[in-house]
Amino acid sequence: MVVLALGLSACAPMAPMGPAAGPVGSGPVMPPTEQVSGPSERLQPRDAARNFIEVVRRVEPMTEALCRARNPGVNCDFMIVIDDRPGQPPNAFQTLDRSGRPVLGFTLALIADARNADEIAFVLGHEASHHILGHIPQQKQTATTGAVLAGILAQAAGGDAATVKQAQEMGATMGARGYAKGFELEADALGAEIALRAGYDPVTGTGFFDRLPDPGDAFLGTHPPNMERKAQVRAVVARLQAAGV
Repeated sequence: MVVLALGLSACAPMAPMGPAAGPVGSGPVMPPTEQVSGPSERLQPRDAARNFIEVVRRVEPMTEALCRARNPGVNCDFMIVIDDRPGQPPNAFQTLDRSGRPVLGFTLALIADARNADEIAFVLGHEASHHILGHIPQQKQTATTGAVLAGILAQAAGGDAATVKQAQEMGATMGARGYAKGFELEADALGAEIALRAGYDPVTGTGFFDRLPDPGDAFLGTHPPNMERKAQVRAVVARLQAAGV
């Protein structure tokens, strides 16, 4: 199914950069019969597809139940789709269709690049968390606020219509990105909880960060440093395990 992205929230592409790190820490892991390959090995296409189908089967119902419990009245009927357009890089995203139904999209390249089911489970939980936490409407609101404020300032400075429009566009970008890193960390935390409660190991699931270019701490960047995200997941898992999850 070709995905037509209608929303705002897209996560960074998972560009393959060599083997992923091995399992870190402890916690629920897939039974050996379901873990079709080691965490650092690229899977055969059939095994990768089987992992994806099994993860969706196990994670989606629990994710929808969590969404409804936290957000009564919000559409929690997730539609999970595969972007099969040729040449798309490894990527996953959350958006809304025209009716407001939440869509979780995965490119074929991401499914093929995942080294184990834990990585797919964590990514699925992360993308679903953007919807559960209301990040798209929050991002739209901050973008609108940034555009309005920048436009007012440009007008007050005597700018012409073109200058005001340019200022509004820049303000919208800055407003949308102002909370982007925080949104990613929030989605990492809840995504780790979702994966853990579904019986997967989110710490192992963060292995794909080892294959991503590190965004560092760029000004107005959209994603936090990879090590910060991995530390966030480890902390969440440790807290949940201490609580007996």
